[in-house]
Amino acid sequence: MSDEVARMPGCHSPRIHLRIPSSEDGVGTTRRVRRRRGKSPEALESMPLHEDMLREILLRLPPQPSSLLRASAVCKHWRGLVTDPCFLRRFRAHQGKPPLLGVFEPHIWGIKFRSTLGPPDRIPQERFDLQRQIGHRGRINLRGCRHGRVLLLDVNPNKIIVCDPITGEHHRVAAPPPFGELHSYGVYGDVLCAAADDGHVHGSCHSSPFKVVLMCLEGGKGLKPIACVYCSETGVWGNVITTTDQCELVNCNPGILVGNVLYWSSKSVTPNRTFLDLYDLTDDIVEFDVDRQSLGVIKGPPCLNISFKHQIIRAEDDALGLAIFSHDELQVWKRMVSCHAGTTWLLHNACEVHTLLGLPPQIEGSMRKMEILGYDEDNRAIIVFVDGNVYMVQPMSMQFRKLYESAYPIKCHPFASFYAPDLAIPGGCNGVEILHDA
Repeated sequence: MSDEVARMPGCHSPRIHLRIPSSEDGVGTTRRVRRRRGKSPEALESMPLHEDMLREILLRLPPQPSSLLRASAVCKHWRGLVTDPCFLRRFRAHQGKPPLLGVFEPHIWGIKFRSTLGPPDRIPQERFDLQRQIGHRGRINLRGCRHGRVLLLDVNPNKIIVCDPITGEHHRVAAPPPFGELHSYGVYGDVLCAAADDGHVHGSCHSSPFKVVLMCLEGGKGLKPIACVYCSETGVWGNVITTTDQCELVNCNPGILVGNVLYWSSKSVTPNRTFLDLYDLTDDIVEFDVDRQSLGVIKGPPCLNISFKHQIIRAEDDALGLAIFSHDELQVWKRMVSCHAGTTWLLHNACEVHTLLGLPPQIEGSMRKMEILGYDEDNRAIIVFVDGNVYMVQPMSMQFRKLYESAYPIKCHPFASFYAPDLAIPGGCNGVEILHDA
């Protein structure tokens, strides 16, 4: 075939003869070049894409569960990259924080996981069946989730259980003597990662040490709070920590970690009140410094003792904040500390709930059905139930998104972690094996 024929528009020959000069005098050779077609996965594996560039591209995948799964399905080479422990550590460090996978809800018949992700990232409820993972069908109390772990209180043998829903691993620890009645609703607890490695990102702390903090009021009523810390590295409980401060906490909200300090606040009426003072609520907030192992009581803003619904939040620069729902208004307060260690509460912003969520204003004389269900520390967002819908609201920026619908409000504990379903296969510990520390 001549060069003129090869250049004709209607020619569809799979081979094109090109003359490539090999010297200055114009003498050249003819090389056959095949037309490029679609590449197979095996061909992609051999493409000369720079290894570092490929890693940089994969690092920028979103942290949702299906991202690494889809990348690993391209070819063996890509699967090797996304399952490499060094890549996974860089991937978590690049993301900065794990995604919210869903929430755990306490029900009469047990603890239920509800995924807040849409397809293809939605996680089946049975995947995180805590009671199946720990092999227990009795009565257990859910106390909180943090850093990829869940804290449970086992009433019958009087033990605490720290469970990792991703791997199915769990640890049972006997409660210390001052907390001998875990069935009491006056015992509160929190779990947190104790890893101190440089560059460690919470969310896949499967092999990292952890701490458990228990807190209750001495004598089980409105007296002095006490606390005790368990460290998995030593396997023992520390000394009981006390304070001279007194408070009147009843039915505390779950503890919120702000910086290195845990905070608990009351969500119900104070004890020993007369009928006329039934709605006089306490403004006490218990704070426990995890690093200094110190316990104390601080006061909230003046309007806290007339609020039925409030939530401790993380403000900017890890400052302590409060979101207070009063009637149909959301108020956000921030605790300021002066250079002389003086403290004061300042109103950051306020907004009507129906305006914030784009709802019609409530009818005069009626009461909008609204409850605070939980708090997502990583996204600094309140999970709130309003008129049959559950929203995630970021009080500092006043942004929101709808999570799901619910017939009635159920308290929930947000669960955030890095999770790739293709890296978990049957046959490991408690039926799950984790490959390459996913």
